[in-house]
Amino acid sequence: MTNLLNTYIGRISSTARFAVLSMALITLWGCDEELEQFPSNAFAKDNFWTSESNADIALTGAYRGAIEYGTQVVPSDWWTYCGIVFMEFATDNAYDRRGDNSTQNRLTDGTLLPNNNVINGYWTGSYKRIAICNDFLENIGNVDMDQAKIDRMSAEVRFLRAATYFYISQFWGSAPLVTTTLTPDEANNVDKVSKAELVSFVISELQAAAADLPSFAELSGTEAGRASKQAALAFLGRMYLGEKNFVEASKVYKEIIDMGENIIDPDYASLFTPANEASSENIFSTQYFGGQAGNALPQHAYPAVSSGWHIVNPLGSLADAYGFDDGTPLSYDDPRFDYDDMGANRDPRFRYNLLWDGSSFGDKIYDCHPDHTESLDQLTYSKQATRTGYGLRKFFDESFSGNLQSDYGGNIPIVRYAEVLLSYLEAELEAGNPITQALLDETINKVRGRASVGLPPITETDPATLRPILRNERRIELALEGQRLWDIFRWDIGDEVLVGDFWGAPFPNSTLYPTTSKKIDPQSRWYVTTKNFRAGTDDIWPIPESEVNVNPKLGN
Repeated sequence: MTNLLNTYIGRISSTARFAVLSMALITLWGCDEELEQFPSNAFAKDNFWTSESNADIALTGAYRGAIEYGTQVVPSDWWTYCGIVFMEFATDNAYDRRGDNSTQNRLTDGTLLPNNNVINGYWTGSYKRIAICNDFLENIGNVDMDQAKIDRMSAEVRFLRAATYFYISQFWGSAPLVTTTLTPDEANNVDKVSKAELVSFVISELQAAAADLPSFAELSGTEAGRASKQAALAFLGRMYLGEKNFVEASKVYKEIIDMGENIIDPDYASLFTPANEASSENIFSTQYFGGQAGNALPQHAYPAVSSGWHIVNPLGSLADAYGFDDGTPLSYDDPRFDYDDMGANRDPRFRYNLLWDGSSFGDKIYDCHPDHTESLDQLTYSKQATRTGYGLRKFFDESFSGNLQSDYGGNIPIVRYAEVLLSYLEAELEAGNPITQALLDETINKVRGRASVGLPPITETDPATLRPILRNERRIELALEGQRLWDIFRWDIGDEVLVGDFWGAPFPNSTLYPTTSKKIDPQSRWYVTTKNFRAGTDDIWPIPESEVNVNPKLGN
């Protein structure tokens, strides 16, 4: 049996098993205790769709999809921490400590092949969620429950399925469009449809889901993590942006803005920690629960001094994209730049998102200087430590002291209101509409002007000059949130930003640098890697080889 076959044939027995064997991604009416009452084989297809409580369990399974808990190095779903944060390894934002042979790195370094296990993970996870959603939509009408609840649940699942097809359309283009459960023969002989057909399906499904979903403000506290009208509209806006339909994208994003239910939170750093993850800036997030369905990103990304594996290594190109705190671009020659404290005088988001040599992390000092041979975090090519001279701070409550693999409960944002505002400005700009100061103040200046960031307002209204400013703002605001690769693809800039040598932090006074860095840079930046992105090849993923071997039609 193939992955594709198993994915499609899973149906309700696997839907129930996903929900019963693990805790839910979302809190569905306090159903955790109910989930624990049943063994994994308690539900057969013929008697499952008989009660509202079982429908709740099935909905939980649809939200979870293929998400796995604990540590993982290959994504099982778009919305795992691995699927979101590790996606950045394929960009100019971050590097995978596991080295150039990392299959995330191979997505964009010119060596991508159809047997890449990362694209296989996203593919298999996508169709697993789609199979669960299809089964749900085929059977929810059989449950004796209030029609309004059926309509809302159906809208949620249509949103989940459409969001999955959004990713498929953007990364693969042509792929199977499956909207019903399939027999084994059907699964092994499924045809691809065009990208245009996938896009049309996603748009119609998201429009229908948005019409029936409650707005963000209507979600109760016990419904954290459930889809809202704004979440569906945000993905609809992404679909229009991805297809360069800027007029429609602008309308959708303006609809979210005009609803007036989301904010730019004054405290940027806290948006990514349990303390403030319920902020109305976070429109839709992957939900984690410490000790039950924990977020293992701390184990993967904490520095070595804090017992982490330091997998996530921000690149110097991202670090340098954060300018000075007066809004001017970074320059190593500027007297405000301090090699001994690279966070000084910088855009505050540099300090909120990254670690650098000599910075604090909790009650520890992050010491990654290449000369400090006794430090666990010494910058080398061999230690379980940084490969760039930078580390990850974003997403972490630095006071956390539990098990790094299972006890952390911090969510991972999927859609933030900051993205909505920046996307609205982009849609207006690319649609050719006039850029006014009022529009800038309503969008980009709200994002960069939040109290904890406080950068001066943008006043540039010339579209050609504003475009790189806006794109950089999007990059540094949404850094490491899994959006950069999609942005690179849709802007067609892979051959500009993913070609050549990549560097880390500068260490001009290091005595070991000249003999240990694999390449020497005039600015004494640590050499990290070299990429050779192939435009027209690496921006369209191949369907996994294992699937094509069983169904050659997928390779056509």
